[in-house]
Amino acid sequence: MMKNVIKYITSLFVLCAFVGNIVHAQTKPFILKQANFKHYVDYFNTMETPNIEQAIPNAQSWDWMKKNIPLFECPQQNFEEIFYFRWWTLRKHIKKTDIGFAFTEFLVQRSYADKYNLISSGLGHHIYESRWLHENKYMDDNLHIWYRGNNGKPLNKLRFYSGWNEDAIWNRYLVNGDKKFVVDLLPDMEANYAEWEKERRNPDGLFWQYDVRDAMEETISGGRKEKNPRPSINGYMYGNVKAIAEISGWDPLRRLSQAIYLGKADSIKNILASKLWNNEHNFFEVRKEHGDTLANVKEEIGFIPWYFNMPDSNYSIAWKSLMDTKTFCAPFGITTADRSHPQFRTHGCCKCEWDGAVWPFATSQTLTAMANLLNNYKQDYVTDFDYFSLLNTYVESQYYRGRPYIGEYLDEKTGFWLKGDEERSRYYNHSTFNDLIITGLVGLRPRADNIIEVNPLLPDSKWEWFCLDNVLYHGKIITIIWDKTGTKYKKGKGLSVLVNGKKVAAGEKLDKLTGKL
Repeated sequence: MMKNVIKYITSLFVLCAFVGNIVHAQTKPFILKQANFKHYVDYFNTMETPNIEQAIPNAQSWDWMKKNIPLFECPQQNFEEIFYFRWWTLRKHIKKTDIGFAFTEFLVQRSYADKYNLISSGLGHHIYESRWLHENKYMDDNLHIWYRGNNGKPLNKLRFYSGWNEDAIWNRYLVNGDKKFVVDLLPDMEANYAEWEKERRNPDGLFWQYDVRDAMEETISGGRKEKNPRPSINGYMYGNVKAIAEISGWDPLRRLSQAIYLGKADSIKNILASKLWNNEHNFFEVRKEHGDTLANVKEEIGFIPWYFNMPDSNYSIAWKSLMDTKTFCAPFGITTADRSHPQFRTHGCCKCEWDGAVWPFATSQTLTAMANLLNNYKQDYVTDFDYFSLLNTYVESQYYRGRPYIGEYLDEKTGFWLKGDEERSRYYNHSTFNDLIITGLVGLRPRADNIIEVNPLLPDSKWEWFCLDNVLYHGKIITIIWDKTGTKYKKGKGLSVLVNGKKVAAGEKLDKLTGKL
């Protein structure tokens, strides 16, 4: 009897502590004051007379942001402004449907969209970016609609475009820890991957895709009707099957399934290296359907395998091309194709060409991959200075006519948005930015265990201070402070990591820290 009483009291204590953490986590940040950033939203709301409003109109945007977003403060005002601008624009794309919330890509209706004006090409980006929202219901609903919103079956166009959705779902779990949701969705994820194998896998094991269905029209390497094996879709499928293997490993009865999925991942990795690596260029490239030869052009999709930590370390030499101004590094961003290639920017303008112009879709993929490289590989080709430089250019590019702007694509030399005056391009939800700030620049590296890992990619000489606060991670509020002198936030000199207001790790330099949640 006494054992049962003790067990009940212990369980009640644990439950109260858990609930206490969740309630506490949803109230307010520990260091920064939300009111100090409201002026950004007030300004954004004055930039337009909205003609399309969905679930959360501009008038309610600040109230929604207070409930949902992390806070970020730094000495470089444009970084701060674009951080809040991107949350403000993401909110615009939340749509209320008859079966729940969904995330759109365009605000305007598109003829090729699925139900509710949904398009699958940017779904992976939507999941990565929204995983930091405090309210899970928006993306929970969105995923249920995509995978079950067609009378219990997936939407018809879930696989209309290439996608890394299963990988993104796994990486969302690493932030919110909602194992129940992921386990429930696992059969749908497995079925989706199996269909990809049926529809897009060649007998040799490589996945193929039309460039237009890779969300990359008019490339140098391919064409709208060419069935070419591409580094992009093969990277996506590797990431997807690895995610399914991770989730399968939770159930001891599914260990055989896990082994099969891991075998599939190894197979993709090996054939990518043997078939898509160009030894002459030291780069992953498209293999042409006709002739079974490499396309012999470096394109930005060659960096995508690192988005999934896929290549072995000896392939890191590919990153030597990133900062080369003759290859990918242009005044206003990372070009989608080699600037020295004869066909660079030869497909005309402006019908969504991917022959060299800068696309935020690809920029955010490359910067995510670059953060993985800097965190998980030993190499001498790029540094945190390079990461900051490219991220800084990405920030500077997100302006049009002097105001914050995110659209489809831009000229690599002038920064001019090529569809900037078209309504379809405005607030285009086809990339990430805030996820790059959180996981790259500030360096919160999501993981499944009870260890919090922070490894900022900010060079020591750039900023004297910053603070990322109100980050809901594993059900707790995370605060990350860099205060070089200790005088800005008065929480100690250097880098500090706080969990629910309690310091769990600290160091004097911008070096990797770990602590217990």
